[in-house]
Amino acid sequence: MENSVMGAFLAGLNPGLIVIAAGFVVAFVRGAPARAAILVGGPMLAFVALTFAGASGADLAPASLFGMELSLYRIDSLSFVFSLAFLIAAALGGIYSLHREDPMQDAAGMIYAGAAIGACLAGDLITLFFYWELTALASVLLILARRTRESYEASIRYLIIQLVSGLLLLAGALQIHEATGSVKFDAIASSGLQPLVGVIDINLPGAWLVLAAFGIKAAFPLVHSWLQDSYPQATETGAVVLSAFTTKLAVYALARCFAGLDILIWIGAIMTVFPVFFAVIENDLRKVLAYSLNNQVGFMVCAIGVGGHLAINGAAAHAFAHIIYKSLLFMTMGAVLLRTGTTKATELGGLHRTMPYTALFCIVGAVSISALPFFSGFAAKSLTMSAVQEHHLTAIWLMLLFASAGVLEHSGIKIPYFAFFGHDSGLRPKEAPFNMLLAMGIAAAICLGVGVAPGWLYGILPYRDEALEYLRHDLWTSSHLITQFQLLAFAALAFIVLQNRGLYPAERPGLILDAEWLWRRAAPAVVRWIGRMLSALSAWAGGIREKLGEGVGAAARGMLAPAGYFSRKVPLAATAVWTAGILALVLLISFFATR
Repeated sequence: MENSVMGAFLAGLNPGLIVIAAGFVVAFVRGAPARAAILVGGPMLAFVALTFAGASGADLAPASLFGMELSLYRIDSLSFVFSLAFLIAAALGGIYSLHREDPMQDAAGMIYAGAAIGACLAGDLITLFFYWELTALASVLLILARRTRESYEASIRYLIIQLVSGLLLLAGALQIHEATGSVKFDAIASSGLQPLVGVIDINLPGAWLVLAAFGIKAAFPLVHSWLQDSYPQATETGAVVLSAFTTKLAVYALARCFAGLDILIWIGAIMTVFPVFFAVIENDLRKVLAYSLNNQVGFMVCAIGVGGHLAINGAAAHAFAHIIYKSLLFMTMGAVLLRTGTTKATELGGLHRTMPYTALFCIVGAVSISALPFFSGFAAKSLTMSAVQEHHLTAIWLMLLFASAGVLEHSGIKIPYFAFFGHDSGLRPKEAPFNMLLAMGIAAAICLGVGVAPGWLYGILPYRDEALEYLRHDLWTSSHLITQFQLLAFAALAFIVLQNRGLYPAERPGLILDAEWLWRRAAPAVVRWIGRMLSALSAWAGGIREKLGEGVGAAARGMLAPAGYFSRKVPLAATAVWTAGILALVLLISFFATR
């Protein structure tokens, strides 16, 4: 009886709110044991609550606001897998941050994670909006925590664009409510199938605003640079937390609302390709990881655009795996930053001598993101590649294939090679603190566990039966394994040849601007040009006004002054002649006007 009462109580607790509450509590807690209990215990309690709630798709917390029916807590198989990944990331982030006592970062990280989980468990657009904005407000503190001028400026730019995303989401949600009478996903959806995906018709009023809001948070091309601008400016712990939530929350939202939207196929494919070129020449290794984050999210967006059970499973599995291995890679670079004070490739090298465990974990993350068979990336990315093949999207498949080879170049090889091997920088830092190594070890174990035995991950995907069917008949086929090994082998060979011949792009100190150039260079230049034009126009108008004033004054003086034209004495004869002429003109006009 007690177990059933406790189970019912836990099932009614929103896991997101549990983690948010842990964030507020940890802000006032001091001491490593107490901090550890909150930072790890909060996500663990939330995990228990998530497990008891199950994935029924039921509305667990109905509410109303200003006449709108809301669903504050709704869980199905799509939100379950994202929430689970977020909870694991929150716990890993908590363990990873135990070496430093920073209440602001502790609280911001937990609240940020809880808001992302709450957003996944929202059953309507308005509730999603509130959590959406909370993620923005909490995450910006992780960038400010670096306490440098660069991080301050990056945080302002980050906050502006995240708030714009929220405003677009709110405007779109209100228009959808006006058109449909509801903001609840199960009411907007044209089908009652579970899980609910693709619930918003793109032709609905406000739908494009919602899509734009999600696109900003997912870092679509041309609105992606906030990611490379802000993540490398965070602390070593802040970047790990940032890498896990924002873009994957957008992936979840896209799957929930716009699955099967064709334009997402091309947007995602472009996202996978363009970061490769910038990541190869980027010097800051954390910024390389930010570019590869764009690349990986592109695979998920493309899968969502393809739609269908296999593709949606691919997006969800890839998001789960990516949260873990990208966190792992950011953890390793965070450890390097902590011990050396830099993550610039030109200043690193040879660190494997004194940081062997960090180097090993970095290699695990690198082969995972490269989709090496028997690691998590392979088990996840294969679903998307197969879905694209099934839909006969040859051009898209080739783009994804190129992007997969590019991932090996910039994240699979470049990150561990230039940080831990390559040339000897002469740096001999200490190994990372134990708590960092523990978090990295757990993440690496998950990467390996998912890769070797992906059945448990496939078993919680949105379309479980289709996922397990794919596992039994397609994942481990010899042709699939050989194709992937060949792709990775040729990509690695290309790196070796280019590096040995000196043709691989050299890392150089400096700032690489892609779309950022539009507002960090072009926009200020346009504003300055407009200012100069307005100043010149104002000066020209002032000159015209001055000259015109002088001319009018001179004319007035010439006509009205005591010695002016109208003051002159006119002879009587001339006056008589002018009067007669005017009279004759009036008579002529009157004569012709009456005929």
